[in-house]
Amino acid sequence: MQTLRASKCGLSTAQLPSSILDVIDALTKAGYEAYIVGGGVRDLILGLNPKDFDAVTNATPAQVKEVFGRRCRIIGRRFELAHVYAGRELIEVATFRAPPKKAVTSASGMILRDNNWGTIEQDFARRDFSINAMYYQPRKGIVLDFCHAIDDIKNKTLRLLGDPTLRFEEDPVRMLRTLRFAAKLNFNIAPEILEVFTPEMTQLLRDISPHRLYDESQKLFTMGHLNRVLPMLIDFDIWRQLFADISPDISTFIERAAINTDQRIQIGKTINPAFFYAVLLWKPFLERCNFYLNKGVVPAEARAQAGLDVLKRQATRTIIPRFAETFIREVWEMQTRLLNPKPQQIQALSTHARFRAGFDFLLLREKSGDDTTQGMGLWWDAYQQMTTDEKERAISQYNRQRAKSRRKTTTEDVVETKSVAAVAEIEPLVNEPEPRSRRERKSRTKSERPAQPASSNGSEIGYDHPILKRKRVKRDLSQVVFGPTQ
Repeated sequence: MQTLRASKCGLSTAQLPSSILDVIDALTKAGYEAYIVGGGVRDLILGLNPKDFDAVTNATPAQVKEVFGRRCRIIGRRFELAHVYAGRELIEVATFRAPPKKAVTSASGMILRDNNWGTIEQDFARRDFSINAMYYQPRKGIVLDFCHAIDDIKNKTLRLLGDPTLRFEEDPVRMLRTLRFAAKLNFNIAPEILEVFTPEMTQLLRDISPHRLYDESQKLFTMGHLNRVLPMLIDFDIWRQLFADISPDISTFIERAAINTDQRIQIGKTINPAFFYAVLLWKPFLERCNFYLNKGVVPAEARAQAGLDVLKRQATRTIIPRFAETFIREVWEMQTRLLNPKPQQIQALSTHARFRAGFDFLLLREKSGDDTTQGMGLWWDAYQQMTTDEKERAISQYNRQRAKSRRKTTTEDVVETKSVAAVAEIEPLVNEPEPRSRRERKSRTKSERPAQPASSNGSEIGYDHPILKRKRVKRDLSQVVFGPTQ
């Protein structure tokens, strides 16, 4: 172990938010050891802006609860943690871990219980990557480096602590973390990791719960380097473990959506991770829609059932929460509404809660070369920049164009019908002019009537016979018993 001066590593308390300093100070004042550890320290050394900070201490979760009282909540069963609330921020506080006295693992070697408390030296050995195993004490101004992690940071090398095979078996999610850190930090993966990172090893991800895999997929989508990590998911055969019916190839649509997501994160805009799931599952959704349409199902019902089928199938790998599923299906449904809106509904559509997401999705499709959008992506884009008067004129012009297209379609249908009728038409035997007056048409109709029916006694019954002119009598239904009777 080497003790480094924080200033030599480019660290100072001025870089830290007050929330993490309050947690460190409170634990230290209560007589416990407390350090900042993990990605926060790593990112500060690299000159990046950490998303959050984690603390580690020799106090047990119950003791952390005693220090912070109602501000603390203990979570986790497999890996017990304390969540401490400092204002609006949440600080995760973990206790030093020791190797399990009696390993509680699955058949594949995955750790099922990990709540054995230990020392800081034992805790270091339990961490996954060397670059995440630096302990920073801001008040003392020191950094504890147990594995020369500072050298790995300088060399931009991603290295696992211990045997890579054993570490992946203990927690297969470390394979996802390997690709995420390599893409986010632009680090090289150590050769000893590449040797064991095989398609057979990735099969261990099937033992991870779909809920946890969904959380990990969200971290991939929101780290700001999605376009860089997608090819890595395919190369390392992780793609098949995360996505059920999505072919392992990156289409122009998916690539544009990934670039757009990264750009939004870089400029500080918010994103909804479910949006990228809507992009990934769009092709399977269309294929399922066509399946139901070919069976004669009404389009609206076909889309609804296709959405349910695709999301249910994806749930075998990553279980998407209900609210995210609703968002995805609404984005898909908005595509139909935005492609062919009724003129009187355009204004209401532009204020719809899912309009922005649906419009972004439509515009990405159009810019990716999807001809089925019929240029409506650019139309909606221009519509949003218009004034109120310009919007009214645009809607009127759209209405005229829509009516013109309908008339054109109707004319083509009529011409086609006439051409078919002309082929099947039979020449009349006698060409007689149509009668003009009503009296002539009536007399002609009488003359064309078939022979009158004859009665059983041989007398003929005329069309003015009372039996043929009788009126229907309305029945009294008050005495009628409906349904089965005894």
